Order: sequence, then structure tokens, then C-alpha cells
Amino acid sequence: MDNPDTDFAVENDRDVMPRNKQHINLSDPNLSSLMLRLAIPSIIGLSINASQQVVNFVFVGALGVQAMAAVSMTLPIVVLLTAVGQGIGVGTASFISRHFGAGDYLEASRGASTALALAAPFGITLTVALLLNLRGIFVTLGATPTIAPMALDYAATLLFGYTVMLLNMVSGFIVRAEGNTRFSMWTMMTAFILNAVLDPVFIFLLDLGVRGAALATLVSQIAAISLYIAYFMNDRGTVRVRASHISVRGDRIRQLAFIGAPASITSILSAVSFMLLYGAAAPFGDDSIAAVGIAVRLLTIGALPVTGFCIGSQAVLGFGWGARDFARVLKAAKLMLSMTVALSVAYSAAIVIFARPLVGLFSDSENVTKIAVSTCIVFHLFFGLFGIQSVVTTMLQSFGRARLSAVVSLARQGYLFIPAVLLFPLMWGFNGLLASQAIAELGTGMIALFVMFHQFAQIGRALRHPASKAIEIAG
Repeated sequence: MDNPDTDFAVENDRDVMPRNKQHINLSDPNLSSLMLRLAIPSIIGLSINASQQVVNFVFVGALGVQAMAAVSMTLPIVVLLTAVGQGIGVGTASFISRHFGAGDYLEASRGASTALALAAPFGITLTVALLLNLRGIFVTLGATPTIAPMALDYAATLLFGYTVMLLNMVSGFIVRAEGNTRFSMWTMMTAFILNAVLDPVFIFLLDLGVRGAALATLVSQIAAISLYIAYFMNDRGTVRVRASHISVRGDRIRQLAFIGAPASITSILSAVSFMLLYGAAAPFGDDSIAAVGIAVRLLTIGALPVTGFCIGSQAVLGFGWGARDFARVLKAAKLMLSMTVALSVAYSAAIVIFARPLVGLFSDSENVTKIAVSTCIVFHLFFGLFGIQSVVTTMLQSFGRARLSAVVSLARQGYLFIPAVLLFPLMWGFNGLLASQAIAELGTGMIALFVMFHQFAQIGRALRHPASKAIEIAG
């Protein structure tokens, strides 16, 4: 029996064994087919989620430049809020898939239930803290007297629904961890369509302006969490979300937190790095800022399918790791590597070859185009390594190796990029700015390769010496 002083209730394993057939069998021997079935809905869902922000921005754009600036001004806040959800979600997904592999459905259900229970008060606390300091935050970000009121309207409305959004994100990670990426995809698609329909109604018909855009997002998120609640209440998945499964055991909470922390920090660093990048471009003029913006957008588009593939495939790695089926883990990791490297290398080559026509989709200014073409080429020179970075980070998260995961995930937009973007432009001008991104990408790729070969070697030794694999691999 688990510790009675720290668990609210204990149930027999048979009470949480899957009574329904799993949507996807994570032990399916046809790994390539399994991973594609998991990854494709994740890629689509991730793309839809990214498109939701674009739709809001398009409708808000009709209200004028100040409205667009006000919504743009909230980006750092949105990134912070999203980062919290990603951190909790990544830690929970790793916990669930590993315990599924070990056949411990009760512990997986405890992890999921505890994560959702912790997310709610955390979301409320963060909401209150931000609401109390919102005006000061926008002053610090440089909001002008004409932009600040609209930014406050948009952000305050969005924050009132943040706890719902946080629960939504964590629920999505739980559902994907048990292999039901399709349900997660359809839920995100429902939210996207509802958001797109409600935007013009709230913004223009009800004349709510930027507040209407935030309300449309909030209503769509409420619809999504309603679908997740129905999913869990009707036991449509393998995880059993129950109040009786909520636990405050320290070791369980640490597992959830430590694995997710690097993902949260990486998301926050992503926003910081983009701000530093634009700041470094500012002294070289508006055309340079616009050119960097185009290159960053193309980088983001290229990252979506690679990230989506890794998110979808994570359940397979975690399940195999929990089952101590190291041959399957190694095979799955190599399949992921082949797919993501192929995607990232192909995208890198396409950008380098077709940079000019692609840039032309964003700008008709000859000077911006000239700068943007060279910026896009340099930014994407080593993008082929992004597939390796993504697989290694996902692999380490699935294994529960938080420290190594942090070493890899924090390099690209953290300890390699930030010093470079602060120093190189001062030494070599705009070329130094370009070099900072390229060197960070290359350096992170080398670190990821080293870690990957080390992990593969450990798994290989465990396969050659089965008696010692628990000592070699556990962690």
C-alpha cells in the first residue's frame, strides 16, 4: 500500500486497468506505422494551435495599427503562461508513458490527477499576480499611452481564463501520452474553428474591439476543456482522472516538476532570445528588423512538423523505457531521428535554394528582400541539426533525465545564443547578428550529437549485458 499519510486514497491496480481498448496500442510491433499514426495528428494539432494566434491577429488588424501593437505587446505574457503549461504537461506526459510501459496504470493515473489538481491553484495564483501588476508590466515593456489601455483590456480578459487554458494544455499532454493524439487534434481543431467564428462576432458585431478577440479565445478554450472533461469522466482513455488519485507525495511531484522545468525555461528563453535578436537588429534600421522577422517566421514554420513529430512519438519512447524494452527504445529513437533529420534537412535546403521567392511572399521592398534573403540563408544553414536536437530532448524527457535534457534544450536559445547575440553584433555588425544564430544552431547540434551517441552506447551495453542493464540504464 502506498503511504497513507500522503495519499488521499489508494485503489487496487485492477480499478484503473484499461476497461476500454486502447485507441492505439503503444506496444504495436510495426513501429514506423505506429509513430506516424501518433505523429501526424500531433503535427496537425500543433499547426492549428499556432494558427489560432494568427487568426486573432488578422481580425485585430482590421481595428488599426494601435490595436495590433496592443495585442503584440502581450506576447511576452502569453509566452510565460504557455511555458508553465508546457512544463507541467511535458513532465506529466513523461510520467504517464513510463508508468504505462511498466504496467503501473494506477501510478500513471495518480500522476495525471495530481498534475491537473496542481495546475488549477497554480493557474489562479499566477493569474492574480499578473492582474495586480499588469499595468506596471506594460509600462516596463514600453507601452505608449495610446496602446496601454487596449493592451490592458486584451491581457486582463485573457488572464481571467488562464486557469482553463492551463488545464486544457495539461489535459492535451495527458491524452497524447496515452496514445490518443487524434482526440487532442480534434479538440484543438474545434477550439480553432470556434475561435475563428467568434472573432468577428465579438470584435465587430458586438463592438468589443480587442477585448472581443480575447473573449473569443476564452470561449473556445472553455469548449475544449469541456471535451476533455467529458473524455475523462466517461473513461474514454486509459488514464483515470479521479479526486481519489490526487497525491501530494514529494517524490511524485518532483518527478512531474523536474522533467517539465527545462521545457518551461526553454519556452521563456525563446521569447527572450527573439526580443534580443530584434533588439540587436534595431541599430541597423527598420529594414533589418523586418528581414530578421521574416527569417524568424520561416524558422518557426520549419520547426512545427519536427516538434509535432517528436511530441507525437514521445509516448512510444516513454512506454518502451517503462517496459525496459531497450531494443524497442533504440529502434524508435533511430526511426524518429531519420524522420526528423530528413524533415529538417529538406526544409533547410528548400529555404537556402528558394530564399528569394519565399521572402517575396512577405515583402515587396527590394532592400528588405535583399537583407532577408541572406538572413534566411544563414539562419537555416545548420537547421538540419534541429531534428537531432528535438529527438535528443524528447528522448531524455521520456527517460526522465531532467539534467541532461536541460543541457540540450537550453543551448539553442539560451547559454549559447544569448552571449553570442549580445557580443557578436558589437564586434562584426549585422554579420555578427547572423553568425550568432548560426553558431548557436551548430553548437547545439554538436552537443545533441554527443549526448545522443552516449545514450545509444549506454543502451547498446545494456542490450549486450542484460544482467547489468538495470544498473547501466536506470535513472
